[in-house]
Amino acid sequence: MTTKIERSSCTSILIGKNASLSGSVIIGRNEDAKTAWPKHLAFNQHETGLKNNIFKSKDNKFEIKLPNEKYSYSSTPEWTDKYGVFEEDGINEYHVAMSATESAYANSRVLAVDPFDEEKGILEEAMVTVVLPYIKSAREGVKRLGEIVEKHGAAEADGILFGDRDEAWYMEIGSGHHWVAQRIPDDSYTVVANQLAIQEINFFSDDFMYSKNIKKFVAENHLWPEDVPFNFREIFGTHDDSDLHYNTPRVWIGQKLLTPSVKQEPQSFDLPFIRKPDKPISIQDAQAVLSNHYQNTPYDLTNPKNKDNATFRPISVATTQESHLLELNGDKMVHWLAMGVAAQSVYVPFYPQGTKVPSSYKYGKETYTTNSAYWVFKLASILVDRDWSKYGTALGNAQTEARDQVMRIRAQYDQKLAKEKAQDKRINLINKANEKMAKTATDIFRKLSAKLITEQTGDSPLRFKMDPNL
Repeated sequence: MTTKIERSSCTSILIGKNASLSGSVIIGRNEDAKTAWPKHLAFNQHETGLKNNIFKSKDNKFEIKLPNEKYSYSSTPEWTDKYGVFEEDGINEYHVAMSATESAYANSRVLAVDPFDEEKGILEEAMVTVVLPYIKSAREGVKRLGEIVEKHGAAEADGILFGDRDEAWYMEIGSGHHWVAQRIPDDSYTVVANQLAIQEINFFSDDFMYSKNIKKFVAENHLWPEDVPFNFREIFGTHDDSDLHYNTPRVWIGQKLLTPSVKQEPQSFDLPFIRKPDKPISIQDAQAVLSNHYQNTPYDLTNPKNKDNATFRPISVATTQESHLLELNGDKMVHWLAMGVAAQSVYVPFYPQGTKVPSSYKYGKETYTTNSAYWVFKLASILVDRDWSKYGTALGNAQTEARDQVMRIRAQYDQKLAKEKAQDKRINLINKANEKMAKTATDIFRKLSAKLITEQTGDSPLRFKMDPNL
C-alpha cells in the first residue's frame, strides 16, 4: 500500500553565466523524499487550442485556470500521480528552466499574521505544471508564480529556481501571500539547503522582485524595524538548533568546494547567500556539489566510524529520488539527470526537446522492477552500501566509464545536429541520442550490479573452512 510522501528535503545550486566554465546559466537540485519512490523522465509536447484547461491538485484543493496554449517542456514526474504530479524540474521550448521546490520553513511571528493556506494554496507538486509551460523567460516565471501566490495563496514555504540563457533567479515564498526573488549575479553562485536564504532586499534594483506591499505588511505587523535594511532571511526565516545540523553544514560544504579560499565554520548562521567562486565552475563541479556526502572531511557517513553517529545531514542521501542540473547556453540546452542517489549514480545529458522518452526512463513503481532506470541505479546503490570501503572502487570505475561514454555520445550528436537544418531530422537525431545515452548508462550499471552480486555471494555469515577431502 502506498503512502503520501511528505515535503522534500532538498539541496539547490544556481550558477551565473560568467561564473560557469562554459558561460552557461546552470540551476540544479537534489529531489529528496523517500528511499524507494521512483521518478520518470517526460517530454511534454506543445499544445494549442486547449479548452477548459484547468489544473486541479490531487494533494489539496488548489485549482487554477490555465492558458489555452502550452509550450513543450521536459520534466521528472512521480511514478504515480495519486498524490500529485510533482514534475519538479525541466526546460521548455523557449530555453527557460525551472526547478521546484527547495522546501523551507518560516517563523511563527510571520505565520501568525499571514498563515499558509494548506487547504487551497499552491503546493510544490503543482508549481512546475502550472508555470513552466507558460513562460518565455526566468523573470516571467518569477512573475507568474508570484501572482499565483498572491491571488491563491501558498500552502508552504518554498524556494524555486528559474533560469534562462541570460539569468538565474532564486525565489522564496515566506508566508501565505508574500515572497521575494533575487537574480544571481552573473559572476556568482548560491547553494541553498532547506532554509529561507535571501538576505538584504534592494527595492530599487531590477535584480530583485517581491510581492506587492511586502514592506507595508512587515511594518504594520512590527516584524522588522523600518530604519534597518530589509533582510528577508531575518524577517521570515528560522534560526533553530536543527538548522545547525541539518541545513547550514550543506551550504558550508558547497561553498567550501567552490570557494575554498574562504574559511568558514559548518555551523555558522552567517554564511552568505551569494558567493563568488575561486575559479570558473564546470558542470562536473556542480555535479560534485550535489553528489557530496562530506567525503574528505570528518563528517563522511561512508566512514564506518560515523555509521550510527552522523554529525551533519549530507547533500547526497539515500532519500534522493533524482538529481538534476539544467544548463542553458545559446541554443544549447542540457537536462542533466541522475536517477536515485547522486553520489552513486551518473548524470545523463539529455536533450530536453526530445519527443520519445528512453524506455527505461518511462518505467518504475514503488516495488523494484528490472525495466526501470531508477531501479537500475538504486540497485547498484544498495549493493555498494553493504560495504562501501570494499565496493566503492567498483562503483567509481562504473561511474567514470558511464560518464565518459555518455558525454562522448552527446558530443557526437551535438556535431551532427550542428550540420542538420531539417527539423524532423533533428528531432530524430535527438531521440536517438537520448535513447543511446540512456541505454549506455543503464547497461554499465547493470553490469556493475551483476559484478557486485557475484562478489557478494562470498559475504555470507554462513561461512566455514570446508574440508577439501569431503
